[in-house]
Formats: sequence, structure tokens, C-alpha cells
Amino acid sequence: MNLFNELNELCKKLSQSIKLMERYGIEKAEAERDYKICLNQWALKLKEDNLAVTLIQLIVKGVPEVAKKRFKRDVADVMYETTKQSIYVQTMQTKILETQLKLEYNEKI
Repeated sequence: MNLFNELNELCKKLSQSIKLMERYGIEKAEAERDYKICLNQWALKLKEDNLAVTLIQLIVKGVPEVAKKRFKRDVADVMYETTKQSIYVQTMQTKILETQLKLEYNEKI
């Protein structure tokens, strides 16, 4: 495959990664929202049960429903950040290929 085709393929992958990042960004925001709502609901329940306020933040994170939401939030964050790094790497690869293409083109002139 020549440099031009490689560059085209990389640009397509970059475009797909940007769309994927948008999807993961939305998932990340939704997971954060769901986690905070669940966390606050459970904190209020524990407060209504007259649990010491100083213990609520410690105990609420161990509630299975809250822990699942937190895990989902953390996974969404990892997927978003991984895609962000992938875009960075693909951008660097694109710049390298562009430089190689320019050098190759200038040698032929």
C-alpha cells in the first residue's frame, strides 16, 4: 500500500474514532448523572434512617446499586479517555505520513 492510501485509511479511522468519542462522551455523562442521582438517593435514605452523617459517605459507596453505577461510570470514563488517546495517536501517525508523502513528492521533482 502506498503512502497516499495509508493516509486515506488513517483519515477514515480518525473520523470513526471521533464519532466513537462522541458516543463515549455521551455515555460518560449519562453514567456520571446516574451515579450521582443514585448516590444522593441512597445518602438521603441513610440519613432518614438516622445514620450518623459522618458515616453516610463511607457506607453509601458500598451499597451494591451505587457501586454498580460507580463502576459503570468508571468504565465509561476509561472508554472515553482511551478513544481520546487513540485519536491523538492517529493524528500523530497522520502527520508522520504527511511528512513522508511531502518528502517523497519533493524527491521526485
